[in-house]
Amino acid sequence: MKKSAIFSVLAAMLIFTGCGAQDNTSSGGDTGSNEAAGSSAPSVSGELTFYTSQPEEDVTKLVSAFNEKYPDVTVETFRSGTEEVTAKLQAENQAGEVQADLLLLADAVTFEGLKEQDLLLSYTSPEAESIPDELVDPDGAYTGTKVMATVIATNTEQVASAPTSWNTLTEEASKDAAIMPSPLYSGAAAYNIGVFSRTDGFGWEYLEGLKNNHVSVIKGNGAVLKSVASGEKSYGMVVDYLVAREKAKGSPIELSYPEEGVPIITEPIAIMKNTDNKEAAQAFVDFVLSEEGQELAAEIGYTPIREGIAPPEGLKSLSEFKVMSGDLATLTSEREADKEKFTEVFGN
Repeated sequence: MKKSAIFSVLAAMLIFTGCGAQDNTSSGGDTGSNEAAGSSAPSVSGELTFYTSQPEEDVTKLVSAFNEKYPDVTVETFRSGTEEVTAKLQAENQAGEVQADLLLLADAVTFEGLKEQDLLLSYTSPEAESIPDELVDPDGAYTGTKVMATVIATNTEQVASAPTSWNTLTEEASKDAAIMPSPLYSGAAAYNIGVFSRTDGFGWEYLEGLKNNHVSVIKGNGAVLKSVASGEKSYGMVVDYLVAREKAKGSPIELSYPEEGVPIITEPIAIMKNTDNKEAAQAFVDFVLSEEGQELAAEIGYTPIREGIAPPEGLKSLSEFKVMSGDLATLTSEREADKEKFTEVFGN
């Protein structure tokens, strides 16, 4: 595996970008290649380093399922928020030795930036044939793995009925009662800011309205969920699967898809261009996108991206709600400016 001599550089870069503590867990090239590794090479072996923003429990289930099929591949994982994982990756790149073989992070904008830096291997999995074309990079740099919508979570003990509009969060009756994740930590939140600020009827005026209504900002989606489920806040802007999962546990929480539409991310997966184990990395991508991998995603609680597999109870499929979106090139080029503007509006 790649050496680890750049830890001091990584630490300096992460401190500079304002990142917090990281979670580390472990479980036991050539551009333009489109060979399928997964289904035809059960003898794939070696080591993979996997960087992801998925919750640790979900990562463990994914890696375990992959290892049932490929027991000779050792997968080392690093997980944190998308923005922190990206900062780590950029620090490694500047130091001249990227450690990751695989990435699975929040949104396509993140991967577009890495693609522009020529850090990603071109690989179009044969499993991508069952995924909507618009959710697969045409150059094979990355592929969406699931559909995750940002919705409004509501504490049912404090709110009589779930809201149908995003404007609920700017109304006087909701003052001091809502919370949202920070785009400085969460890739989904960063994507949301880019979309809301460029959508007719919203824009920065809407985001300023959230600030004026004392909407709190916290580090990530998990913290937003906890705040709403506990009753600390009545409303939260949060990714849908977390709400459905918490509701299934018996928490007094409900989710709603506002009528104006919802931003979605697809948690794409990509192989790093400098991977030391291309065959195993391709096998991992194939597994995640396969029918087996997508059924696992639904079992864990995500809306699958592969056509023909139903979402878990409590969530809607892509065809059942309106999507708010923006121009991918603009969202990519303006992401840092958007985060700076957000900081100006909401403070550090």
